[in-house]
Amino acid sequence: MNLVGLLEAILFLHPEGVSAEQLGHWLQVEDGRLRELLDRLEQQYRTCDSALSVDRAGPQIRLTTHPGWADAIVARLDDKKPEPLSHASWEVLAIIAYRQPITRLEIEAIRQTGSERALETLIARQLIEEVGRKDTPGRPILYGTTARFLTEFGLTSVDQLPPLTDTPA
Repeated sequence: MNLVGLLEAILFLHPEGVSAEQLGHWLQVEDGRLRELLDRLEQQYRTCDSALSVDRAGPQIRLTTHPGWADAIVARLDDKKPEPLSHASWEVLAIIAYRQPITRLEIEAIRQTGSERALETLIARQLIEEVGRKDTPGRPILYGTTARFLTEFGLTSVDQLPPLTDTPA
């Protein structure tokens, strides 16, 4: 059986991505062999100048459109670009990225202003998500960044975020 083809089919059928552990289980291969298969699939895509690529950022492995094809795709689909994030949304996203998991009230205590709209925007853009509930009265929602956040910023982990520096107010 062609394991590279099977790997490609599995990734195609799971656009949200699949964990390396699950892929290894389905393909009945060890981690090293799975990395080889992923490398071979990526090589196939590069060799034939494919519009597809394998995205290993974050906890899920998935097929994505190769970034080099983005302009051509957008031009043909005539998609409207989303509005840029507001200053408040960028601020909230940074707070969540560095302090996750964090509640809305904790974010608002840092910003000293409301953050509901920024949170709604970031959730709609799939940059943040609910990651649990805090074990305090009212069980407030805890927010964290998503795999899409990692992909959008070219990270494989939030540990790769640059260190925070103190700046004068």
